Amino acid sequence: MTHRLYTDLAEWWPLLSERESHAEEAEHILSLIDGVLGGTALRILELGSGGGMLASHIDSDREVVLTDISSKMVSLAAQHNPGRRVLEGDMRSMRLGETFDAVLLHDAVMYLTSKADLFAAVQTAAAHLRPGGVFLMMPDVLKETFEEQTLSGGTTGVPAAQLMEWHWDADPSDDTYQVEMCLLLRDKDHSVRVVHEQHTMGLFSTMTYIDALRGANLEVIRDLVWDDQLVAEAFCGRRSA
Repeated sequence: MTHRLYTDLAEWWPLLSERESHAEEAEHILSLIDGVLGGTALRILELGSGGGMLASHIDSDREVVLTDISSKMVSLAAQHNPGRRVLEGDMRSMRLGETFDAVLLHDAVMYLTSKADLFAAVQTAAAHLRPGGVFLMMPDVLKETFEEQTLSGGTTGVPAAQLMEWHWDADPSDDTYQVEMCLLLRDKDHSVRVVHEQHTMGLFSTMTYIDALRGANLEVIRDLVWDDQLVAEAFCGRRSA
């Protein structure tokens, strides 16, 4: 992990992605998981949890275990999820030796930049599902619908942070695209820093995600209905009961 956004700049995440902005999305994701499960998912494992903002909106009556490859993000997630287990681990190879009602892989899936890495992460999810358990995976974009775009957001005040993203694809023939990230960081002394870095993201087709689920012996849930204003794309698999 070499991206500064997840290492020495991780402390800025609460100003780039405010906690309350994830509340509605968290509620929607839980409704999808519970709907496929046919009951309440009481034990949930999140792969690539980042700063833990999403999980912080899940009620304490559900046990949530958060994992991330970045030690800095693990520390941040622990701050936002007091009392919950937050573990450092690689979603491609991690094995906790326990199973859950549901496994969640949100936009961290975008950092899987090869089919081998994607399939390995889905195998990890499957290995942590109890019989009948549900895996929900939500990439930001699919290969067949990718379009160049820019996004921006952040906070104002002191300190404050703004982030602009430019999504573009240098080589449409491969399975990746680029996100140029420009951060404007205003410190407590009112000084402003500008940081630019490029993140390479995975760009896979619908069938690649479906094949990854099938390759892990998960039943593909085809009738999943979601709000694409809250969740751009959603793929769901269920372990055989």
